[in-house]
Amino acid sequence: MKKVLVAAVFAVALSILAATAWGSASAPARVATSLATASVNCGSTRSIGIAYPATGDAASLGVQQFHWANFAVKRWNKSHKGHIKLVQGDTQLPNTAQALAVAHQFASNGKILALTGPAGSQEVQDTDAVYKSGGLAAVSGSATRVALTRTKGSTTRETPKGFFFRTVPTDGQQGDRVAFWIHKKLKKTRIYIIDDEEAYSQGLADQVQADLSKAGLNPSRDHVSQAVSDFSSLITRIPSNTQVVYIPWQLAPKAQIFYQQLRAAGKNAIVFGSDGTFAPGTFEAKGGYVSAFPVDFGSAAVKAYKKGHGGQDEAFGLPTFTSVWVNATAIDRACKAGHGKTTRAKVRQQLGKVKLSASQSLLGFPVKFLTKNFGNYQGAGDMAAPADFAIFHIANNGGYVRVG
Repeated sequence: MKKVLVAAVFAVALSILAATAWGSASAPARVATSLATASVNCGSTRSIGIAYPATGDAASLGVQQFHWANFAVKRWNKSHKGHIKLVQGDTQLPNTAQALAVAHQFASNGKILALTGPAGSQEVQDTDAVYKSGGLAAVSGSATRVALTRTKGSTTRETPKGFFFRTVPTDGQQGDRVAFWIHKKLKKTRIYIIDDEEAYSQGLADQVQADLSKAGLNPSRDHVSQAVSDFSSLITRIPSNTQVVYIPWQLAPKAQIFYQQLRAAGKNAIVFGSDGTFAPGTFEAKGGYVSAFPVDFGSAAVKAYKKGHGGQDEAFGLPTFTSVWVNATAIDRACKAGHGKTTRAKVRQQLGKVKLSASQSLLGFPVKFLTKNFGNYQGAGDMAAPADFAIFHIANNGGYVRVG
């Protein structure tokens, strides 16, 4: 009887989608809401949606995320009876309209029990209501904006509690670490900060600027569109005596172009990137720095991944591996508790209970999710201590060496 009911729900969903061709916002919302509470048979293979930029300006990072997600699926399926299958959705970051289209597709796909992604903080902002309507909680491996999980100043929490988790620390933690490194370790005082006009970049730039200002410094602030590839006018505004240029950008290829044009203009300031530029082989600002999570490069799993991907670490995508593992664990537990049947709501309830060891997460620290606010920058859905960012120095050969 339940099988017939579920089949009927799916049939209604498909007929509505075909009739509207996404022309109506209310019809897909009704379909997603019905699927949010529908009971489904777990079967031998369970589906996880992965919302990531397969094409577009951020594709170089999105490809890494998918590679790591697929690596997680293969490792999971080798050691678990309940296998995992990925359903791909190309968000084309920074095209938030496409991210919204993917959200509607995933929310209305009754086979999807959990979600890995979206990649960008602005994508999370624009899609969280759709995913909530479908009962899906996002588990992002790269969205770091503080306000997604925590009220900050006049900005209230931007996602519903229990519907957003992340396997990366927050911009607040990252910003503090970057500002400390610039001020206390590098001992630089003439700093130029450039955001890329997107939510992730602006929030992180704000944090570093505020921290440095509290330390008695007066960093300059500028901005540039992600669509720009000729940075000449921006570079002319950077004083020649600038010691550090901080660029918390999402697009590593653009960051590399900026670095090359900066050097071609005869300016030798240290270029300091964020986790968005944590892309060995793409962003190679020699002598520069990048803040990112402390990857356990010595783990057997990370070495196996590198061996299977042409010797490339593709480390930016690693937290997406962790996201898939968190989702797979939650689905597995929900299916066992339901004796072979579950709902998106029950999977979502299990997410906050998932704990991974450092060896399972591959991040260099264990994963345990907070259930309430902690410190200045973390809220429910964030990872508890010791999760934090590390600092990497970019050597002359382009290699990344952890220094803090």
